[in-house]
Amino acid sequence: MKVIKYSLGQLQANCYFLIKDNDCLIIDPGDEVSFILEELQRRRLKLVAMLATHGHFDHLMAAGEIQKSFNVPLYINKKDRFLINRLIDSAEHFLGHQPLIIKPTLIKRLIKVKNKITDFKFQVITTPGHSPGSVCFYFKKEKVVFTGDTLHKGTIGRFDHSYCNKKDLKNSLITLSKLPEETKVYPGHEEETTIKEEKNNLLHYINIL
Repeated sequence: MKVIKYSLGQLQANCYFLIKDNDCLIIDPGDEVSFILEELQRRRLKLVAMLATHGHFDHLMAAGEIQKSFNVPLYINKKDRFLINRLIDSAEHFLGHQPLIIKPTLIKRLIKVKNKITDFKFQVITTPGHSPGSVCFYFKKEKVVFTGDTLHKGTIGRFDHSYCNKKDLKNSLITLSKLPEETKVYPGHEEETTIKEEKNNLLHYINIL
């Protein structure tokens, strides 16, 4: 499986293309929809689905417009569906202007167990705290995990929103700390890391939360 990262939009959220043969699975279709569509066309990829690590606008802004070109579902934890309803208002609040956003329509609920979309096999790990419906996507065979805003290189996602939960976040970090040390971490912002590299970071936040 080939992984390509694009840091997109004003908040530089990471959007990931997961590629097997001609099939493409997108994790966190953030901003810059024209760029995403052009890349799919340029690489001659067949988009099979989109996955959301959580419901924050900077990770989802392009999803609805992508669905205008590709009739594919967006999978998201049902506990973050309320954030999709706030998508436009949240974007305007944090960006300082009202961007043109088409809300995603073909939305499917993520399952907590093992999943398979075409040849992509992965596990959904529920990791609430940053948001009620935050999840991580763990590809055991490939030894990679996509952590959204739950875990970043050297730090963790914010937990000061009214719907955040420090206790849940602590338990989520404990869960991630138990993944094999060689697991490569693809976060929602900034650069990649590994579970081994983040051991001390994880222990620090687990102790203070």
